[in-house]
Amino acid sequence: MSKLRKKAARFNRKRNRSKNAHYRTDGRLRLCVYRSNKNIEAQIIDDTKSVTVVSASSIDKNIKNKINKDTTKTEQSKIVGKILAERAAKKKIKLIVFDRNGFNYHGRVKALAEAARDGGLSF
Repeated sequence: MSKLRKKAARFNRKRNRSKNAHYRTDGRLRLCVYRSNKNIEAQIIDDTKSVTVVSASSIDKNIKNKINKDTTKTEQSKIVGKILAERAAKKKIKLIVFDRNGFNYHGRVKALAEAARDGGLSF
């Protein structure tokens, strides 16, 4: 097995392990985070209906206007988390489960989570 395949398999095991704990929640919605090298995306998902309720991304036109070229990726994550919390508040969503999607709770993922908590979401 090549190094890349080992790395991908390790990431998938970590991702599935973090997701497995969230399926046993009591009907809470799930905040799922995806992080690429340039952008970050977050969405609140209702797993019972398999529907995305609220989403925010650094690619969205409304959010992209608020992000300057000098803004760091961590600051972009804070902006996305804050806007996601505002959109969730409009839909009257407060209790969620945080799904880090296999990514370490560190850096941009942590910044997004803390901004969402400051915006009113509790998890």
